[in-house]
Amino acid sequence: MATSTTYKDEVHPFANNTETRPMKPSSTQMTNLSSDDVRQSANDGVGACGWILVILSYILVAVTFPFSLCICAKVVQEYERAVIFRLGRILPGGAKGPGLFFILPCIDSIMKVDLRTATFNVPPQEILTRDSVTVSVDAVVYSRVYNPVISVTNVKDTQYATQLLAQTTLRNILGTKSLQEILCDREIIAQSMQGHLDEGTEPWGVKVERVEIKDVRLPQSMQRSMAAEAEASREARAKVIAAEGEQKASRQLKEAADIIAQSPIALQLRYLQTLTHISAEKNSTIIFPIPIELLSLIKR
Repeated sequence: MATSTTYKDEVHPFANNTETRPMKPSSTQMTNLSSDDVRQSANDGVGACGWILVILSYILVAVTFPFSLCICAKVVQEYERAVIFRLGRILPGGAKGPGLFFILPCIDSIMKVDLRTATFNVPPQEILTRDSVTVSVDAVVYSRVYNPVISVTNVKDTQYATQLLAQTTLRNILGTKSLQEILCDREIIAQSMQGHLDEGTEPWGVKVERVEIKDVRLPQSMQRSMAAEAEASREARAKVIAAEGEQKASRQLKEAADIIAQSPIALQLRYLQTLTHISAEKNSTIIFPIPIELLSLIKR
């Protein structure tokens, strides 16, 4: 018989409470219970031939000891779990590890399952949006195996199956969205996709931890149209800002003209200030045939 130290991966949050609360088992728990019952009954009914093979395996291990240790001793890393099949049936107790354990030659086979988070890219999908725009969208999915026994017995390749499900889920979700929603609501779309994937991969013993939308590529014609629209919008805003500036400048000039009209001395000071600016910009001689004092006599 295979011996190993079994570690409990998950602890119930109410394990230390004295009050017992009835909990409805999930579909995964029901699947685990039924699978364990089937495996237990299958091991109980191995039959005479099975017990004979088990006894012969023990005899073979004893005769070839210590050379049999090279075949019987197996090591499982901290991030791995081992599912052992004896005569085609899973041994009671579920997955083994981490640590050192022993198997029987010829009748036991072992499958190691990696529990670390795995990532894969969803290939770019050509999707027709709700407003009849064709876009190419790709994503990245983060998933891990949380039940090694179910992942081995219920699906052949968990990562490949999850990748195909992610492709179809991405197409189904984005097909109901408009182009504006796809460009602006990436986080909401990723969360919705994660929920659908997690629900679909639960019977496989796989947990989808995160989904991210990497890139949304538009056709060249659509890019040019959006660029032209954005440029026209910017030009329109620039014209509006320029018109508002002219309006404010006209109001300020009108107020300045009213102030100068109320004070003739201010007009003379403005005239002298203009002369100062002219002399500073160009080193040339400027002759004014009419003195500024005669302007008041002309007005009279």
